[in-house]
Order: sequence, then C-alpha cells, then structure tokens
Amino acid sequence: MLDDEDFSAELKLFLLEKSRKDYIFAKDIVEFVASPEIQAKISKDGKKISITLRTAQRWLKKLEWRYAKKPKGMYIDGHEREDVVAYRQGFVHRWKEYERRMVTYNNDGNATFLRGFPVPQGPRFRLVLVTHDESTFYAHDHRKSLWTHASEAPTPERKGEGSSLMVSAFLTPEWGLLKDDEDEARLFFEAGKTRDGYFSGADLLVEVEKAIDIFENKTHGMMTGLFLFDNAPSHQKRALDALSARKMPKKPCARWTHHANGPRMRDGQFSDGTAQPLYFADDHPTMPGWFKGTQQILSEQNLYPEGGLCGAYVLGCKQVPVPDAAKVKHDGGNAG
Repeated sequence: MLDDEDFSAELKLFLLEKSRKDYIFAKDIVEFVASPEIQAKISKDGKKISITLRTAQRWLKKLEWRYAKKPKGMYIDGHEREDVVAYRQGFVHRWKEYERRMVTYNNDGNATFLRGFPVPQGPRFRLVLVTHDESTFYAHDHRKSLWTHASEAPTPERKGEGSSLMVSAFLTPEWGLLKDDEDEARLFFEAGKTRDGYFSGADLLVEVEKAIDIFENKTHGMMTGLFLFDNAPSHQKRALDALSARKMPKKPCARWTHHANGPRMRDGQFSDGTAQPLYFADDHPTMPGWFKGTQQILSEQNLYPEGGLCGAYVLGCKQVPVPDAAKVKHDGGNAG
C-alpha cells in the first residue's frame, strides 16, 4: 500500500499534522489505515484491510521517521516580554560602550582596534573582559563511542559517574587564565557531603575577591576589569540584609529578620532619596526595635491601599495587638 502515491501522500500529511500537535506512535498508523475514510479507498470487494504494529513501524522508517530524542531548539519562553526586551536592548547599548574601551582579537589571536575616538584622561580607561565559568568532571568520564574489533569481548565498568571535581576559573582574552606570578584565579572543589560540601554564593565571593586582587596586582591599577557571570543560582545570592518583600509580616513583629538568626534588613528609600528604616527606633515607646510590617512601611510611603492588604503572617511570629502609636499614619520622611 505504501507504494501507492495517493495513499502515501495522504499518510505523510496525516503524520505531519499530528506531529505538530502531539507525539506520533506506530499505532496511529494502524488506526489511520483502519479508519472508515481510508478503508473506503483501499478495501477491495468490501473486505477490510488492516496492518500490524510491526508493519506500521517499518512504514515509519521507510518514510524517514526515526525514534529518538527530540532535538532541542531555542528557548523562547519570555523572550519577547517588554521588560526582557528592554533589558536586552539596554545591555546591547552598554556593551557597545564597553567595547570601545577594549582590545579585541580576531581568530588568529591578533589584536583588532575600533576606529579612533576621543579618549578621556585617566589611568583606568582600558577595559579588560574577565569571564567566569564552572565545569564539573567525574571520575568515570570516558569516551562512549570507539572502534572495537568484532572478536573483542565487553569489559566490566563501574556504575555511576563516580566522584566529581568542580573547576571554577576566571578567563581573559588578553592572558587566558587570570593569574600573576604568585597565584591564579582558579579553584578546584570536591563537591559532596563528606568532602568539601557544596559550592555556594559565599564560596564564589571569596573566589571573586581573590580574582580582583590578582587583577589589580597584574595591571598595577592601570586597567579596569569587567567581570561577567552567568545566571547560575549561586551567582544570584542576595546579601543577608538585602531588601525583599518575601515573608514580610503585615503587622509589626518583635524579632523578625528575613533569615533566621540573620541581620536586620537594610533601610529602604523614599522617593526623595532619604533612607526609610524598616525597624522602629530602639527608643520607641511601645515597640523598640520591632520590624514595622508591610502595612506601616507602605503607609509611610503613602502607598497603602484603602481596601487594606490580604497579608499573611510570618511563621513563628504571632499576631499581636498593634499599639495605638503604631496606627498613626506617618508622612514621607518622618519614619520612626
């Protein structure tokens, strides 16, 4: 039947349309052949024609369909959001300005320079791109595909990937690995509960400080390093006192901090640039040093909605009666 051009064309169209909406299975061809529309075209003398699942699989192969992992394309989720587009355009604009201060290199490693332009006076005009990346290697990494003789018997292999070794390093177009005569900006980390633990934002900060020291020592204060990082979770770590509305209680709370046993959250800011403390003063008559809560913070900013907030309370911080002094709506920069 597959040699019939009309039938083959109709089957190809069916498979193409289905692949755009859903996964294809060999049984789909079996059901396609068994459908009344197709039976009316291929049956002879009213005798029903059917195929087996194995025949359907052979047909798929003959029509150049292959059972394999679907190739990955470009991720598009969120790429066209207004804020993402604006950020991307802003980054491109900034990068063009940065690039004017860099020495770039062609594929042969030779320096290429942009057209001339006025250079402001100062010792740190030149920018050097410093990129950071991490790679993890495993003890049982090895080539999976190789030439073997037909008489060669398989050899036993270890299960799993084995112990890991993470390498974290800073690289530059000018010098390759960032290093000086005394040290290098490269870290070897043995991840695991019983080994070095797990690489965190704190470990990265130590590595960055070391890389900056090496850069300053190597350039003698005559260049500026432009450090680039990807969006790995450890690179997005906030400071312990960073501003965050997550988990904030609606009402004042005596001992609230964003992280358990962590420092107080840093001050916010009013529209005129003055600081807005998020905690009542230590000499407050009824709530000394208490966290103000989102209701009070928004009220001080004149942003508290008339209908109120459907706020939730932080786990472990019991709802308490709010003293009258805390109900007074503060104005602008008169935050207590």
